[in-house]
Amino acid sequence: MKELDILFEVYVDTTLASAGREERAVLERLLALPDPELARYLLAGEAPADPTFAGLVGRILAVAGAAPRAGA
Repeated sequence: MKELDILFEVYVDTTLASAGREERAVLERLLALPDPELARYLLAGEAPADPTFAGLVGRILAVAGAAPRAGA
């Protein structure tokens, strides 16, 4: 999904270089999820049940300037 690509590109370009090992590991796990699940978290505002995913999703959205939608 192009929208997901854009969000991840902004995060990677602005934040990945300063991200620690743990955050990189969470990102790797997050990227392994199916696109529909990523879209629910990053585009539809569904909060991930996994708190480590929830934290990273929040940071990705903050860096990209995207606010979570209602229900997040």
